[in-house]
Amino acid sequence: MKYKVIADSGCDTKQAYGEKLNINIVPLTISLGDKVYTDDDSLDLDSMLNVMNESQTAPKTSCPSPGDFMQAFEGEEEHVFVVTLSSKLSGAFASAVMAKEMFLEQKKKFIHVFDSMSASVGETLVSIKIHKLVEQGLGELEIVKAVNKYIKEMKTFFLIDSLDNLIKAGRINKLVGRVASTLNIKPIMGGHQGEITLIENNRGYRKAFNRLIEIIGEIGQNIEEKTLGIAHCNCLKRAQEFRDEVLKRYNFKDVIIVRMNGLSSVYANEGGIVIAF
Repeated sequence: MKYKVIADSGCDTKQAYGEKLNINIVPLTISLGDKVYTDDDSLDLDSMLNVMNESQTAPKTSCPSPGDFMQAFEGEEEHVFVVTLSSKLSGAFASAVMAKEMFLEQKKKFIHVFDSMSASVGETLVSIKIHKLVEQGLGELEIVKAVNKYIKEMKTFFLIDSLDNLIKAGRINKLVGRVASTLNIKPIMGGHQGEITLIENNRGYRKAFNRLIEIIGEIGQNIEEKTLGIAHCNCLKRAQEFRDEVLKRYNFKDVIIVRMNGLSSVYANEGGIVIAF
């Protein structure tokens, strides 16, 4: 099967030691005041984070246009699988679906768009799953069915070190956010039906870090058959420590660590990690 996997830049593809996963990325854009960043390989992430943390206003993001996706659909591949951010978090899914409809009016090709119901390394795991199923020789409709099942069962969690961007964006009341920051409250957040919800608050990063490891055991099923994905925002050592502590308790089939792209970093901020399995 000649195929390719396409994802928006919510999908983090750069692994711990620099190698990139075989996923074609269609970038979102990030606006910080009068500066606009394209979330692709040209992005200077450290510079963007510095500007973001100094800014008093919340960053804004824009999803790829249908034309951006249509351009990515081009090529000799007869089968195209697309993975997007949760449709409840971004317009990328709707844009990709529109692109598919427009493209198929002109050319014949199998295209399927998956709503990952997740973000960051959750998208990464879905993309990897597609590759594995193709390698196993499954047909296109079998792949769609299996991946939709995988998405439904996947769990995603966010451990945020800084609440600044959530406060700026109005996701957290300013007064509540300031009190939480003063008390060193670190929230664990999770994906629920494609939306991000608060799981619980913990006082201090170490307590939240250890609690997230416990949560894996409380909700995880058939862990020995699953891959754990960990995405980090400029905190590789923290991600590696999390991996090592998890593997002391749980027998995951595999673990991957990726660095966040710009989109994930906007919300996780420096020191944040996202896990999915």
